[in-house]
Amino acid sequence: MKFIYFTAVLILLTSCWPKSVSFTDSGSMPVEWKTFSVKTLELVAPNAPVSYAPNLSEKIKDGIQNNTRLLLSPKAGSEQVAIEGIISNYSVTPIAIQPGDNAAKNRLTISVNFTIFITEPKEEKMILTSTRFVDYSSTEDFASKEAELLEEINKQIVQDVINKLFSNW
Repeated sequence: MKFIYFTAVLILLTSCWPKSVSFTDSGSMPVEWKTFSVKTLELVAPNAPVSYAPNLSEKIKDGIQNNTRLLLSPKAGSEQVAIEGIISNYSVTPIAIQPGDNAAKNRLTISVNFTIFITEPKEEKMILTSTRFVDYSSTEDFASKEAELLEEINKQIVQDVINKLFSNW
């Protein structure tokens, strides 16, 4: 009787066992995709620091290289995925208004409109608008906190781009 139970459990476990385990990306990106490029983002948001567009562009490049199998294209025009974008909003607004019309918190909001051009396996164009925000205490000096806030928002925007490439949502 024990032998029958053991055999049944063994059959159940082996039928559920994964066929392969891997830590490399074999996700939903087409196998034809090998390289990508990111054109330096255009900055049209009037309040954004001048250095923000090139910094975010580099973060996107790093994020894609570190989290996907795609490599940065060695020469323009040979990539299968080309990413362009416009930083359209960079604003700080008060939230959580307290009595006396004082804000307890402020919110930094950034919006980036991306266009992703695909050349293989078929030509297509994907559009992505990523709007992200982070809240901070109004008692904190924005200038001293800005780099930390941008780092947090940049991580979210980079993840949005990677998610779009993987799933085309």
